[in-house]
Amino acid sequence: MGQQYRVKTRSKLLPFLFEVLEGWSKKRVKQRLQSASVAVNGTISTKHDFYLSEGDVVEVGVVQPRTQGTQQSNRKLEIIHQDKDLIAINKPAGLLSVGSNKETKNHALALLRTQLTRGKERVQLWPVHRLDRETSGILLFATSKDTREAVMAKWSESEKTYLAVVEGAPKEEKDTITEPLRLDEKEYRMHVGAHKDAKSAITHYKVLESNDKRSLLEVNIETGRQHQIRAHMAWVGNAVVGDERYGTKGGHMGLHAHRLSFVHPASKNKITLEVDAPREFYALIKG
Repeated sequence: MGQQYRVKTRSKLLPFLFEVLEGWSKKRVKQRLQSASVAVNGTISTKHDFYLSEGDVVEVGVVQPRTQGTQQSNRKLEIIHQDKDLIAINKPAGLLSVGSNKETKNHALALLRTQLTRGKERVQLWPVHRLDRETSGILLFATSKDTREAVMAKWSESEKTYLAVVEGAPKEEKDTITEPLRLDEKEYRMHVGAHKDAKSAITHYKVLESNDKRSLLEVNIETGRQHQIRAHMAWVGNAVVGDERYGTKGGHMGLHAHRLSFVHPASKNKITLEVDAPREFYALIKG
């Protein structure tokens, strides 16, 4: 259940949300509304001009039940950018970015190839980067090896912004974590701290919303180490919600690749992609 607000005077939904969600940016309020995270008297509403009457109950952060039996392989991936060189999707949580020894078909790369293929000629795609299985959000693919290498060559200059729901409230409202990271291949987890094999890692975060149990953060990473945000946030005592490896097991993991900005290798124009987190993600904030 999300946070509930009772309507005192007749008004439209969006102005009402601006009023009760004091401290939230207007952009963020609109994103919540558009992502079907708002209900009026128990019914999801995404219309900003929906009229509210006195006594209505508005709920923010609701989770709409999923249809049982829906399989990842039967669901089309949401394409948020496509040109002859690059394709970006909104990867759902629970889906691998690329295949493993155990899963060769049910992963984003294979599903996207199938989705884009027309006729006998198979579409060729190369992943520019990866997201952890339980992380949702922007995932970028290239249509050639040369394009992938061109993007990856300047990947450190790209801007990568995540949303994270973490346990508790960070001591600092805004901070930068610079602890180096080292991958333990046996445990398949990152160790934080100085070591001869550790690599530099820089994570910036700021608190967007917080209660006595959990906090919503905006996180920007200068480096792209494996499990970087998960390891760094656990190190400061605020593990990502649902992160069994670095925190506590439990349902949906609170990590979403929200925004990505980079220079297109062909046009040389700056490309900025943004996709809001799903309603299940925002529901984590309430615990």
